[in-house]
Amino acid sequence: MKPDKLSALSLEFGIEILRFSHWLEQQNERVVSYQICKSGTSIGANIREAHYAQSKPDFISKLQIALKETHETYYWLELLQGAELISRDTFSRLSVPCNSIRMMLIASINTAKTQASEKPE
Repeated sequence: MKPDKLSALSLEFGIEILRFSHWLEQQNERVVSYQICKSGTSIGANIREAHYAQSKPDFISKLQIALKETHETYYWLELLQGAELISRDTFSRLSVPCNSIRMMLIASINTAKTQASEKPE
């Protein structure tokens, strides 16, 4: 299967989150490291699962899970910045692609819902 932009971006983001999580562990921030690693890498995993969905509702469901994971990941980033445990540069470096993925997911979900509601003539 040819990788699409959303899959590619989520893979790159997942790699960055893994590296970031490793750095957080070195800073003794194990709980947040674990949480952001789970949510940040789950985004791409659910996008990949959507490619092999059994139906349009299953496809939409997988993308909606990925969308929820972007919101959770963004929350952890906001928490870390609010607690001044990461710099604004680090926050920006990770939050910008997270938001890009979020916007792409919203557009994909809306398109899929529209297509699912259209009836063949």
